[in-house]
Amino acid sequence: MSSSHHDPRIGWIGAGRMGAAMAERLVSAGHDVSVFNRTRSKAEAVAGGAATVVDRPVDLADRDVVFTMVSASADFEQVVLGTDGLLSGEGPVPKILVDSSTVSAESSQVVRDAAAERGTTLLAAPVSGNPSVVAAGRLTLAVSGPRAAYEQVHSLLQILGRSATYVGEGETARLVKICHNVLLGVVTQSVAEITLLAQRGGTSREAFLAFLNDSVMGSTFTRYKTPALVNLDFTPTFTNPLLLKDIELGLDAGRRLGVPLPVAALAAQLVASAIGAGYDKEDFATLLLEQARRSGVELTPEDADVSDGLAGEDG
Repeated sequence: MSSSHHDPRIGWIGAGRMGAAMAERLVSAGHDVSVFNRTRSKAEAVAGGAATVVDRPVDLADRDVVFTMVSASADFEQVVLGTDGLLSGEGPVPKILVDSSTVSAESSQVVRDAAAERGTTLLAAPVSGNPSVVAAGRLTLAVSGPRAAYEQVHSLLQILGRSATYVGEGETARLVKICHNVLLGVVTQSVAEITLLAQRGGTSREAFLAFLNDSVMGSTFTRYKTPALVNLDFTPTFTNPLLLKDIELGLDAGRRLGVPLPVAALAAQLVASAIGAGYDKEDFATLLLEQARRSGVELTPEDADVSDGLAGEDG
């Protein structure tokens, strides 16, 4: 939403770990950002207190662009359409609302239609990453909605991460994010299997993953998960129940659109198995532990100094 006349005044709703990290990038880039969060202290902590804090979402209605990053569909509808919600007042409304929350396409469409009646355009902009990825400047966004609105805010989206990709109209970005997370489950299960196979054959997880990461098959993701797989630190970035929910949404979409997803269906069963084994609160990289159990391998941390591949990036 860059303009030769003025920089956009930005509102931000949701200052959890992801929301705060993303808002801080806009503040650090010199933008005027006002923040609402249900727990006010979290909003006050954004960028070390450099952002303005408001008491209600509706207090951001006079902003040019408002971003939302909340935890669920009901929260998204509440902060936009509910009592004291962003669009609940009689005065001005933002031109563009950008939602990066993980919400259902149905809920998003409800907000899109209501916003349009007030003169606000909604862009669905789900993200790939977590706070560490945000801080490293490696966040990616899939964006759907009116192309003209996307072009208006593209310069802001570029500040949030390494890329923002326009994927189509309406709620298309919601499906794109689900497809991304289906692959997340399939790849993680596959990496767990081959890492256990290599270990069982006599090499260390550290050595195998060092080779993999430097090969054509290595990726930002395999490098990022290497410390967890090598040192068995399963501090959660994303849990198995959340992963299973998204794979199931992908399978539902496959049935609806006539696209069979046999590998994803098997991955869903294996993630469900890990949940049944008690890995429901740790990181989804615990798929390695369940694979080890099935393989009769007792894992121990290798206590190796391995990189997540994010060091030295922007941020």
